[in-house]
Amino acid sequence: MANSVLFICSRNAGKSQMAAALMDYISEGKVTSYSAGTNPGSGINHEAVESLSQAGADMLQGTPKAIDPRVVEQVDRVVILGSDANPQFDPSIKTERWVTYEPSEDGITGAERMNMIRDEIADRVRELFHELER
Repeated sequence: MANSVLFICSRNAGKSQMAAALMDYISEGKVTSYSAGTNPGSGINHEAVESLSQAGADMLQGTPKAIDPRVVEQVDRVVILGSDANPQFDPSIKTERWVTYEPSEDGITGAERMNMIRDEIADRVRELFHELER
């Protein structure tokens, strides 16, 4: 898969879904994005859906799913979000970890928290998109 990335977090309910939807939006479909979780939840985070919608991206149809080893082997990059997910891959798999700021640790909750997370992930996705474009 040319220009493809798999975003992973623990539950695949928020951050990895946001990252995949943002990559779809920012790259205008030039990068194929996937998301998965090491311990998938039962549904997506609706605050994340709303926050992304305000930014023009869409993750409403996202559903938490487990990591597909076939996708891992085919993508150009695997990005692990946060420190809770710790998948083990062959060393040949190009992997990086994005540890993002967690606003709730500073008492920031609700839509403000989610928008801060969205904005940080969007900045990192833009950087990754430009790197993959080269």
